[in-house]
Amino acid sequence: MNRLPSTEKRPDIILIFVTLILITIGTVMIYSSSSILAMERFKDGQYFIKKQIFFVFLGLGIMVLLTKIPYHHLKKLAYPGILLSVGLLVLLLIPPFGIRAGHATRWLRTGVFSFQVSEMAKVSVVLFLAHFLSRKAGHLREFKRGILIPLSVTLLIVGLILLEPDFGTAAITVVILILMLYLSGSRILHLAGIAAAFVPVGVWLVIHKNYRLERLMSFFDPWKDPLKSGFHIIQSLLSFGSGGAFGVGLGDSMQKLFYLPEPHTDFILAVIAEEMGFIGVAVIISLFVVFIVRGFLISLRVPDLFGALLAIGLTMIIALEAFINIAGVMGLIPIKGLALPFISYGGTSLIMSLAAVGILLNISSCRK
Repeated sequence: MNRLPSTEKRPDIILIFVTLILITIGTVMIYSSSSILAMERFKDGQYFIKKQIFFVFLGLGIMVLLTKIPYHHLKKLAYPGILLSVGLLVLLLIPPFGIRAGHATRWLRTGVFSFQVSEMAKVSVVLFLAHFLSRKAGHLREFKRGILIPLSVTLLIVGLILLEPDFGTAAITVVILILMLYLSGSRILHLAGIAAAFVPVGVWLVIHKNYRLERLMSFFDPWKDPLKSGFHIIQSLLSFGSGGAFGVGLGDSMQKLFYLPEPHTDFILAVIAEEMGFIGVAVIISLFVVFIVRGFLISLRVPDLFGALLAIGLTMIIALEAFINIAGVMGLIPIKGLALPFISYGGTSLIMSLAAVGILLNISSCRK
């Protein structure tokens, strides 16, 4: 039987410090990587950094608020959150609400502001899965009674995300689904069947879109087409090579001068590598490792299944996004346009990541 937490302690101090350090590094590097681009586009070298600082304070405010709300109260938002996510993802596909950029429609326009719906949808899926799976813990070894509903709901969200299209976020959501089903006690045979069913779908989605296939081919041999499909990863690798051990110095990157695409978002780690060197990249990776370890420890120490699943799901969102971004800009996996959590420019990503941290901190204050 699940038990509500009864012992309250201080939130995880290490998680707080790691998060604040990542945000500080991100804010500095966003200014370093975007000032020239901002001047060229908007005639204001501080355009991006001013917006990011606003998002930092807004996100921190939401984080602090969520540390004060007992996490088990979030169960009430599980079903409304899924319904809202579905509604907004559908609305996103209806002009003129969706903002199309880079062959994808991922941003919803709401008056002055716009936000990326899929960022909210990922958190909604984790919350829904944690609530549903903890309630049905006794039936999770039965496919129809335990797995069919969370699988169907997640596939609905994934399908709408793929229509944007956003293959990376869809893939992360599927991985989180399988992981949370596994940790909640579902049968390995069922999970293997689900994973096997996704493989041909994933292959078809890659070969169905030329740009995805080009990214895959450029991953194996970027120099075959250095001015088109291989250009991005080549410029990123040049940044890593130029930085050496200690970097060329803060603000002195050459690759950010219109060589790297969107140096303040997807490729911000490449700028860090050039300006801060191997040491800077190692620090970033180490901080994410500590963050992930603290998230896992929180999930192990919480006294109820809902809190454990919620903690592991939120941690995995950050972990998978960080891994895909870092590995992509290093050329270890095909490039996928995902932000580096807490560091890349982007209001929605930062706010939802800090909201996840707020929930993790609240869970961490309630231990066995």
